[in-house]
Amino acid sequence: MGSSVPRLDLFFAKFKPLHYKKGETILRAGDPPAGVLYLKKGFIRLYSISRDGEELTLIIFKQGDFFPIMWAINATPNTYFLEAMTPVVLWRSPREKFLEFVQSDKRALFELTSMMLTRFGGLLTRMEYLVFGNAINKVASILLICAERFGKKKGRTTVIQAPLIHSDIASLVGITRETASIEMKKLEKEGAIAYRGHLLVIKSFMGLKKHLLSDTYKS
Repeated sequence: MGSSVPRLDLFFAKFKPLHYKKGETILRAGDPPAGVLYLKKGFIRLYSISRDGEELTLIIFKQGDFFPIMWAINATPNTYFLEAMTPVVLWRSPREKFLEFVQSDKRALFELTSMMLTRFGGLLTRMEYLVFGNAINKVASILLICAERFGKKKGRTTVIQAPLIHSDIASLVGITRETASIEMKKLEKEGAIAYRGHLLVIKSFMGLKKHLLSDTYKS
C-alpha cells in the first residue's frame, strides 16, 4: 500500500483536523477514545507501560494509518498510550460513521484489511526475535522492519523517515537504551547503518540480515 489511502482521505477530510505537538499525548490507556483517528501527517507511537514503569512501543503509525483498531472494529476498551513522535495532523470520525463507511465500501474494507495484515506480519516477526533473539538480532530485525515500513530509497541507501532515537529502538524490542546504543554503534562501525541528520540510513541490508536467523539462538 502507499503512504495514503485515497478513500480514507476522502472520508476523513469531512472532519475538522486536529493538531498535536511532538511529545504530546493523544490518548491515554484506560480513556475511552472520542472517535476513530486517521493520521494525515507525521508519526505516532502506540505503547504500553509495565508496572515497573518500563515502556514497550508496539506500533509506529505513519500517514494513512487509522487507530485505535480494536476499539474501532470491536469496541474493545483501549489499554494503550498514543504519543506524537513528530508534529502531527489527525482527522477524527465518530465510530458509528466510520463503521458505516467501511461496511458500505468493499474496496475500502479490503484496503484496511491489507493494512492490518501488514501490521500483524511485522508484529509476528518482532515477537520471534523478542523471544529467541539476542540484542543484535533484535536491533537488526527492527531496523529491517522499519526500513520496509518507513524507508525511502536515496541512491543505494534507504532512509528511515520515522525519527527513531536509541530509546525508541530499545522500546520497540524490549532492551535497555544503553544496550541499544551499543548494538547500534556496532552496526554503524560495520557499515550497515549511518545517520543523515536525525534520520537513520540503511547502507547495507545484507549487513543487517547477517545478524538474523544464523544468530537467533546464540546467547
